[in-house]
Amino acid sequence: MAFPETLIVSVSGIRGRVGDDLTPDLVARFAAAFGTFVQRRGWGNQLAIARDSRSSGPAFVRAATAGLQAVGCRVSDLGLVPTPTALLEIQERALAGGIVVTASHNPKEWNALKLASPEGAFLTPEQGTEFLTTLRAGELAVAVQGQPDRAEEVSGAVDRHIERILGLAVIEPARIARRRFQVVLDCARGAGGVILPDLLDRLGCRMVGIELEPDGHFSRDPEPIPSNLAALCRRVPLEGADLGMAVDPDVDRLALVDERGRAIGEDFTLALAVRHVLARQRGPVVANLSTSQVVEAVAAQAGVEYHQSPVGEANVAAAMRAVGAVVGGEGNGGVILPALHYTRDAPLGVALILQLLAESGAQLSEVVAEYPHFVIVKGRFPRPQAALHELRGAVEKAFPGAEIDERDGLHLRWRDQRTWLHCRPSGTEPILRVIAEGPRENEAEVRRLVEQAGGLLTGGSA
Repeated sequence: MAFPETLIVSVSGIRGRVGDDLTPDLVARFAAAFGTFVQRRGWGNQLAIARDSRSSGPAFVRAATAGLQAVGCRVSDLGLVPTPTALLEIQERALAGGIVVTASHNPKEWNALKLASPEGAFLTPEQGTEFLTTLRAGELAVAVQGQPDRAEEVSGAVDRHIERILGLAVIEPARIARRRFQVVLDCARGAGGVILPDLLDRLGCRMVGIELEPDGHFSRDPEPIPSNLAALCRRVPLEGADLGMAVDPDVDRLALVDERGRAIGEDFTLALAVRHVLARQRGPVVANLSTSQVVEAVAAQAGVEYHQSPVGEANVAAAMRAVGAVVGGEGNGGVILPALHYTRDAPLGVALILQLLAESGAQLSEVVAEYPHFVIVKGRFPRPQAALHELRGAVEKAFPGAEIDERDGLHLRWRDQRTWLHCRPSGTEPILRVIAEGPRENEAEVRRLVEQAGGLLTGGSA
C-alpha cells in the first residue's frame, strides 16, 4: 500500500495534515489493513473506535469504521472521549483492539490514527512492525455475509473511567474533598472537557474553566508546555486558586501551575504522582530517556529502583511490565499506573496530584520546592540525512566523557555534572528533537549544548 511521502507512518499508526496527506480514503484503507492484522493475529473482530475534538474527527471515524467493516470487523463507537478512556474501555470490555482518531498535541490542521491492542494499550514495537508488514503487503481480509453495516454506539465510557479512578487504593475522594481545592482548568477545547469537570466535581473541588468546550477550535498551541499556558498562569492567582491544571486535546498529558501562577514544568506532574504512589506502595519506577532527573530523585528518596526506556508510551509500558514497576510514565506530563492500566492518563494524574496535596496539607509550590531544580531545553532541527548511530563518532568527539545510550537515537549523560543530552527523530513530526537537562544555574550551558548538538547533527558546526 503506497502512502504520500509526507505522511508519518510508524509502528504506532499514521499522522498527517488533514486533506493534504491524510484523507478519508487513506484512513479507510489503513483501517482495513489494521482490521485484517487484528483478525489474523487471532485477537477477534470486535474493535473500538474513538476520537478527540478535532473537526476532522467525525469524517475520519466514519472512514475508519467503513474500512474495518469492509474486512469483517464489528465496530463499537465510543464517540468523543479521552484517549485513556478509550484504551481503558478496550481493556475492560475485552475487545480485540481499537483505533483512536487523535493527533494529540499537534496543531488542529493535523490528525492521526493510533492503534491499540486487546490489552488496552498502544501496539508494542514488535506488534507495530508486524502490522506494517501487513499494511505494505496490501492483502486484506474478506468480509463474510451477514456482518452489521452500522457501528454499535457505546455510551458511559467516561463515567466508567471516573469510577475506576475514584476506586483506586491510592485515591481517597473524601479526603480530597475535605481540602475544598479551587482549581483553574484549561482543556484547550479538547476532549478533557468531557471528563475533567465531572471528575473535579466528584472530588469536591471548585472549578474555574478555560476553553472547556470540546469543539476542536484550539485558541492556543494545544501542547501543555509552559510557553503555551500564559492565560492559565494569569488566571490562577487572579482567582485565588490553589493550582491550575492543563491537558492536551486527547487528555493523556497533564501540566500544573502553582498557586503563584508559575508553570512548574510537565516533569513535575510525573515526579509528584510517583511520590504519592511510592508512599503507598514501594516498587520500581520507569520513565523515558527524555524525562527530568527530578523523577529519578523522587525514586532515590524512596529507595526504589529507577529504570529508563526509549521514548513512547508503548516502550515505557513494556519496560514497566518487564521490571514490575508500580508507577511510571513520561516527562511530558504522562502518568501510568498499572493498577488502572498501562496507559498515560491525565485524569488519573489529576486525582493523584490532588491526593498528594490533600495528604501533605501543603501548597503546590511548597511541595515542588523540596526537590532539586533542573532546566530542560528542547530544540527542533531538520532531520539529518544520516542515521544517528552513524554520527556517534562525531558526537563522541564533540562531547567527550559521556555515557552513551543508543536505544533511542543518541542519549549522552554526564552523571558528575548532573547533565544529559538526548537526540532523536520525532515520532509525531518530521523533525529531529534535541533535548538537554542540567542544573538550573547552568542554563546557559544547557542551551549551548542543544544548539551545538543540533548544529553538528544537521550539518552545521558544533
